[in-house]
Amino acid sequence: MKKKRNPVLDYSVYLLVRVLVGVAQALPIELCYAMSRFLAGLVHHLDKRHRLVALDNLKHAFGEELDDTQRARIVRGVYEHFFMLVVELIHIPRQLSRTTWRRHILLTGQEEVIERLLDGGPVIMLSPHFGNWEMAGYLFGVFGFPPTSVARTLDNPHLDRYLRAFRERTGQKLVAKKGGYDEMLEVLKGGGVLSFLADQDAGQNGLYVKFFGRPASTHKAIAILAIEYKAPVVVGSARRIGPGFRYEVACDRIIDPREWEGRRDDVEWLTQEYTSALEAAVRRAPEQYLWLHRRWKHQPKPRVRKRKPGQVTEEKAPGTVATD
Repeated sequence: MKKKRNPVLDYSVYLLVRVLVGVAQALPIELCYAMSRFLAGLVHHLDKRHRLVALDNLKHAFGEELDDTQRARIVRGVYEHFFMLVVELIHIPRQLSRTTWRRHILLTGQEEVIERLLDGGPVIMLSPHFGNWEMAGYLFGVFGFPPTSVARTLDNPHLDRYLRAFRERTGQKLVAKKGGYDEMLEVLKGGGVLSFLADQDAGQNGLYVKFFGRPASTHKAIAILAIEYKAPVVVGSARRIGPGFRYEVACDRIIDPREWEGRRDDVEWLTQEYTSALEAAVRRAPEQYLWLHRRWKHQPKPRVRKRKPGQVTEEKAPGTVATD
């Protein structure tokens, strides 16, 4: 049963966030960056639980490619990047417009993406929790191609409305991750752009594909929608290249519907293809990926095989590894 929320506490938190946002917007972004780095160091020291999750994720992902010192440095960088990202979200409305975006954004591989968008058919755009993933949807709205983004509804209704207003400022629309499937279908039927953060754990019954060489539970819906509506899958990322608020917004992979036609394992193949593209983006700057979340939370269950009456043996599913 879902825990009943305290409306007074929810509204108080919302008011506090509005005050902090107002103060941050009144300050120069360079000063906000300095404050964010200080807070990142403090939270990195105090937040032992997520720090250990990140270190464990990096150990599984890179193995002997990184030693303990390198992993610790990346995790510290994750905290710094995340706090700087929050600062940038606050300042984005004043920094990004049709006349100013070139000061902050370097586009890479955009020609084919624009061509696909101008064709007018349905397109699915994917990104990991990497770089400034919130900015990408905002930016496409600035360009005149506002996507419909699938996102989890925040538990605090006041904060949810506030964040929604920010995201929809340039025409981007939001669909609730839970219960919004019919709206997703309408977007694709109408030849629209549907965007997802595609690196979230899908639970025990998800489709397991390799992410950094380890089975990762992944949602099947993206591939199913792409196949049903013959929608190209565009994998992109917004990587900080600095100094300060400067990003490379890149198209990392376009998976054309013709690539999966005729495959018996089309859903699994497509899911693995875009997951591999997400991995390639993260490898370019691992300190900008949100290693703090448990991407490998679930692992395939061992298969049970009967050999003789009364005798049962367990056999690991292909690719199974030890659980977290």
